[in-house]
Amino acid sequence: MVPELHALPGHPRRKFSLDEIRVLLGALGDPQRRFPAVLIAGTNGKGSTAATLASILKVSGVCTGLYTSPHLERVNERICVDGEEIGEEAFAKLYFRVDGAARRLLGEGRLPQFPSFFEILTAQALCYFAEVGVKIAVLEVGMGGRLDATNVVDPLLSIVTDISLDHTEWLGPTISAIAREKAGILRPSGTLISLPQDGEANQVLSEVVAAQNVREVDAGRYLPPAGTGTLGAYSVEAMGREIEVDSPLLGEHQRRNLALAIAAAVDLAEKHGFQVTPDSIAGGIRGTRWPGRLERIGAGGVEWILDVAHNAAGACALRAGLADLAGRVEEKRPRTLVFSCLRDKPLAEMAQILFPLFDHVICAPIHTARATAMDDLLTAARAVGVGAVPAGSVEEALRFAKEKTPSGAIVISGSVYLVGEARSLLLQEQGGKK
Repeated sequence: MVPELHALPGHPRRKFSLDEIRVLLGALGDPQRRFPAVLIAGTNGKGSTAATLASILKVSGVCTGLYTSPHLERVNERICVDGEEIGEEAFAKLYFRVDGAARRLLGEGRLPQFPSFFEILTAQALCYFAEVGVKIAVLEVGMGGRLDATNVVDPLLSIVTDISLDHTEWLGPTISAIAREKAGILRPSGTLISLPQDGEANQVLSEVVAAQNVREVDAGRYLPPAGTGTLGAYSVEAMGREIEVDSPLLGEHQRRNLALAIAAAVDLAEKHGFQVTPDSIAGGIRGTRWPGRLERIGAGGVEWILDVAHNAAGACALRAGLADLAGRVEEKRPRTLVFSCLRDKPLAEMAQILFPLFDHVICAPIHTARATAMDDLLTAARAVGVGAVPAGSVEEALRFAKEKTPSGAIVISGSVYLVGEARSLLLQEQGGKK
C-alpha cells in the first residue's frame, strides 16, 4: 500500500463542479473516454448491484472493470478487473502517476487544491481500466451522484438503487434533495434502470426523466413472482427464457438489487450488443462475491454474521435479513451484537431498530476521526433500554462477544470500518481467506 494515499483528506470536501477531476483526467489522457461504462447511484444496494452486474458480464466473457467504495480491508478491493483486485505494483505505479500529474497541475495553477483521496482513487481506477483494455466498467458512485468524481464518464446506462436519508450534511435534508443529487448521473436521452420506491424519490426521478428525455427501464419484471417466499432461489423470465436466480447475497432486500442488475444486463445485450445470455445471467448471479453483506464466517466455534448496515435503511434490511437467515438455517436468533458507527449516522434510530433484538450489545471503537464517541454509543443503548458494554478495541469486542455467546451466532454491524477490521481478525482465526 502507498502510505501517501492515506495522508489525503478521507472525507470529501464540498465541491460545486467536476472541473477539477476533469482537469486531472485530461492531464492523464482522459482514460474515461476509452471504454463504455455503467454508473450506479443510490443510498443502499449500489455496491451489491454493481458486484452482481460485473459478475454477470464476466461470466458472459466481457472483460469488465469494477470500481466500488468503500473497501473492507484493503484499498485495492475498490479496483477490480474480472473479479481480480489490482495488484500492489500496478496500484503503486498508477498512484505515483496520478500524484505526479496532480502536483504538476497544482504547480501550474491549473488546480486550486490537491485532489481528495476519492478523486485520486477514481483517477487510478479509470487509468487502470483503460490500460488493461476493459470492454466495459461498472462504477459505483461514492456519494450523491451529480458532483461525484465517477460522474465524469458518459454512461451507457445509469442505475439508481433505493434512496433514503444519508449524508444529509452533503446531499440535503430531504429525500427529494438527495434524489435530485442521485439523478445527476442521468444524461439527456440516456437510459435509467430503476425500481419504484419512496414517493418523493419517484417524483424527482420522474421529473428528471421527463426533462432530459431519458429512456426509463423498470426492473420490476425481474422481481420474484407474487407469492414467492423470502428464502431460497426463484425464477424470472429474461431474454425469452426462465432463469434461476440463486444468489449468495442473502436478505430479501437483495432481490431488488438483483432485479436491477438483471435489467441492466438484459439492456446491455439487447440495446448495446453485449454477449449476455440467460445462462450467463444465472451463472453470474451464482458467482457474485460481495463480502460483508449478511456474510457468515465460522471461527472459534461461533457463527459470525457480518453486515455493513451503516444507516437506518440498512439497519432495517439487516433486521429483516436476520429473520430470513434464522428461518433458512433453522437456528435461534443471534443474541449478541458488536456495534459501532460514524458520528454522521443516525445513531439513535439505528439503535432503536437493532439493539432491542439482542440480549447483549458490545460497543467497539473504530479507527477513524469520524467515529462516534464511546459515551454516545452507550447513551444510545441506554435510551432504548439495552445494557451495552464498552470494549477497548475491535479484538477485545470480539472476545467479549464470544464470552457472552460461546456458541451460536454473533452479529457485527454498524460501520464498514468495524466490519472490515473484524473480518480480517476472524479470517486470521479461521486460518484462511474466505
